[in-house]
Amino acid sequence: MRMALAAAEAARAAGEVPVGAVIVRGDEVIARGFNHPIGGHDPSAHAEMAALRAAAQALGNYRLPGCELYVTLEPCLMCSGAIMHARIARVVYGAPDPKTGACGGVVDAFANPQLNHHTSVTGGVLAEECGDALRSFFAERRRAAREARRAANAAAALPERGEAAGQGVAPDSDDLPPAN
Repeated sequence: MRMALAAAEAARAAGEVPVGAVIVRGDEVIARGFNHPIGGHDPSAHAEMAALRAAAQALGNYRLPGCELYVTLEPCLMCSGAIMHARIARVVYGAPDPKTGACGGVVDAFANPQLNHHTSVTGGVLAEECGDALRSFFAERRRAAREARRAANAAAALPERGEAAGQGVAPDSDDLPPAN
């Protein structure tokens, strides 16, 4: 999970929501990924998807049996579907996602007995640290948005040039009476 947190930090440095993922098989790290939907203009560019794509390339197969995926945030439904299609054996996530979590946070995609592949799920590993990374990112984003609004409001409230000193605005030469 520490490697996934490092990948999440790379996402933060790129201006993305700090979510990182790592895929391992046995003691070997197969792939890493981090969120990049903003920069990549790709709604599917979640950390899990990036790691799954990299692992499939590294192993030469879209199926990844015997692999485990470590991710800092509970996977969403899209990522959970891809995880199942890849035949990942186990998912370990850090922080729960109360808005889009698909490992029990909102829905439990992995609990459906009709599915032909069953992935084991463990949640809450380094949950505080993983959650803190997300909370601090969004707190900073909200602070920056407040500052931008204040700056825009302050700029909109500035008086026209010359009005601040009570001088009024200088008339154009066409508005002046003719000189004698």
